[in-house]
Amino acid sequence: MKIGIYGRDFNNTVLPYVQQVFDCLIQSKAEVFVYDKFYEFISDKLFLPKQFNTFNTQVDLKNTIDVLVSLGGDGTMLDTVTLIKDTGIPIIGINFGRLGFLASINKEGIQRAIDGILNNHFTLDVRSMLEVSANQKLFGDFNFALNDFTIHKRDTSAMILIHCFQDGEFLNSYWADGLIIATPTGSTAYSMSCGGPIVFPRSGNFVITPISPHNLNVRPVVLSDNSVLTFEIEGRSAKYLVSCDSRTEVIDSTIKLQVKRASFNINLIRLNNESYLSTLRNKLLWGIDTRNY
Repeated sequence: MKIGIYGRDFNNTVLPYVQQVFDCLIQSKAEVFVYDKFYEFISDKLFLPKQFNTFNTQVDLKNTIDVLVSLGGDGTMLDTVTLIKDTGIPIIGINFGRLGFLASINKEGIQRAIDGILNNHFTLDVRSMLEVSANQKLFGDFNFALNDFTIHKRDTSAMILIHCFQDGEFLNSYWADGLIIATPTGSTAYSMSCGGPIVFPRSGNFVITPISPHNLNVRPVVLSDNSVLTFEIEGRSAKYLVSCDSRTEVIDSTIKLQVKRASFNINLIRLNNESYLSTLRNKLLWGIDTRNY
């Protein structure tokens, strides 16, 4: 099997776990491809008995690897989405960060995860994406998001007014610090921290969650992901921020924004002993009463 490895710079406390990943892959005789910048970073920090192939862009990966392994937290997983794009290559994340909803494999589960991948003991968890367009080019070739698209005021400026339309019909005007449009995957990220609901994968929905709305009767809304959403922004400031996952651009009020479901999905690997419900319970500590400990 051909395995791609993607990662960011890390501190030395993570070194033994990264070494274990490579040791497991070498022992299993998998063909390994490493993201070139990450390879430069680890080459003098790990014991690597052989030279590995490297990759840099989506073109290098297409028709080359079977699985991409992300080493890091959820932010690192989101980075891999820009590499995978519409190739359909499955992704799995080993969590070296904190919570880890997307990168769901903990450091103690490395050997089990590698064995599961190499023996095809997994299923594919298909996740929908958002696509953003505007009356000028935004985000280059990466105008899509796995978690969310966000409109936000810039710096410490006053709240902004965001007019939202669903399929051309006026939905609401939000006086707020900003607005989050989340996929089911992103419903457990920024949207949840702002009071949005948890939406299960494959439910076919978007969530619109206001950020610190001025009117307390404004609540998150769940819409069909067949909807096309458009936005117009007003405010005292001349500039605003928009983001696709962790990629951010500065815009002004002349920009008209459109958000819809992307034409492709992302395939997350779910090991056979895992489920979305078990991840929710573990990460959100559901069913645990601290009075018993």
